[in-house]
Amino acid sequence: MISRETAEHYVWGGNCDGWLLVQAAELSVIHERMPPDRQEVRHYHQQSRQFFFVLQGSLTLEVEGATHELRRHEGYEVAPLQAHQALNRSDAFVEFLVISQPRTQGDRILAP
Repeated sequence: MISRETAEHYVWGGNCDGWLLVQAAELSVIHERMPPDRQEVRHYHQQSRQFFFVLQGSLTLEVEGATHELRRHEGYEVAPLQAHQALNRSDAFVEFLVISQPRTQGDRILAP
């Protein structure tokens, strides 16, 4: 059994949190927490397919130039090679799952 309290924790982007719920070669499940006015670097994956699912708050997901506003219990699938970026444009923390198949380690390429 695993939970946010027992999972391996890491910090990214200075003050965003990630908890590694599943880290297998073919599957990754990460619970992420992003404060207001934060964003990740725009990038894409050559092999990994990802699914973003909002647990709490509101997440802006930019995919190939189109903006998607995801609210609690809404998700969006990002295919390999699609440039994307997760942003928190709200005034509250957002928590979401990022499910990747296969996992993204070594598969992240910065997008122009």
